[in-house]
Amino acid sequence: MHEMGIAMQIVEIAAASIPEHLKNSRVQGVHLKIGKLSSVVPDSLRFCFDIVSKDSAIAGAVLYIEEIPVTARCKSCDNHWTIDGPAFSCPRCGSGTIELTSGQELDISSIELEEDANGEQESEIA
Repeated sequence: MHEMGIAMQIVEIAAASIPEHLKNSRVQGVHLKIGKLSSVVPDSLRFCFDIVSKDSAIAGAVLYIEEIPVTARCKSCDNHWTIDGPAFSCPRCGSGTIELTSGQELDISSIELEEDANGEQESEIA
């Protein structure tokens, strides 16, 4: 299960991304964008994240996952569309010169830090 390795990297990157002046803040959440073609199973990744983050600098953080659809662009007619199944040609012109424009992402989009004593959010790291 490669989700364990990915979870370990997410925890490491999230902990290292906190600026020095906010090191005492608790990480509440890590926001992740995962493309449908990334070969990552979101539920497995959440499970692994909970295990890996338990005894780390971001213990108690929640992993929020936004799944990104697969989209493509035709290089011949510049048509853009969302792919629902196998796509080998443009649905508009029939050309086979297509490129994927999204769906392979695996990115931390932001890290959410705890609220301070006044109830204001200290920071969100994007």
